[in-house]
Amino acid sequence: MPRADLTRRPADVAGMFDAIAPTYDRMNAVMTFGQERRWRRAVLNRLDPHPGDRVLDLAAGTGASSLPFAQRGAAVVACDFSPGMLEVGRHRHPGLTFVAGDALRLPFADGGFDAVSMSFGLRNVSDTGGALREMARVTRAGGRLVILETSAPLAAPLRTGHGIYVRHVLPHVARVVTGSRDAYSYLAESVGEWPGPHELAERIADAGWRSVGWRQLMFGAVAMHTAVR
Repeated sequence: MPRADLTRRPADVAGMFDAIAPTYDRMNAVMTFGQERRWRRAVLNRLDPHPGDRVLDLAAGTGASSLPFAQRGAAVVACDFSPGMLEVGRHRHPGLTFVAGDALRLPFADGGFDAVSMSFGLRNVSDTGGALREMARVTRAGGRLVILETSAPLAAPLRTGHGIYVRHVLPHVARVVTGSRDAYSYLAESVGEWPGPHELAERIADAGWRSVGWRQLMFGAVAMHTAVR
């Protein structure tokens, strides 16, 4: 499989995720020590969807991140640009609505959603600002945004330990669990160049969102950003 470099060529990134789709959810549980379920609950509680709310879950992958919204009664659309992820998701969660879509050219009308969520996907988009503006376009006035992304601890000792885990331990674990080291080597490299939470908050505000806020989880390894349209 060709390795996707940090230019984030869409075909390369989609192909990378296609290849790991069958084992993606299992690897997420292993590499986060089971914390991904806690993070999904945090996103759900922060987004706070009501029955009937229209929720767009971007970079939804196999739909694991979309299920909590549907269980709250929201009309959720799971959107991803990896055909492999969508295929696995439709098989595992036939009750969810899956749509193929590019975050830079969303196939939805202006103001069509009450809330938008994106977990661990913004880092894979070639134009962060463009994706944030597209999310704003499809969200109604007063609608909510929650973005969950990798981060780095602000404290130096924790940041050093986190870097060692991501760069050196994670790719080896991935090879055992998924049979592919490339995708998680890419993850390690992309985490290293990803902006800190302060800078990402500024980018969200620049894209037209207001009431922007953020907080770090798991000692700073993950950051949850929130905003209002």
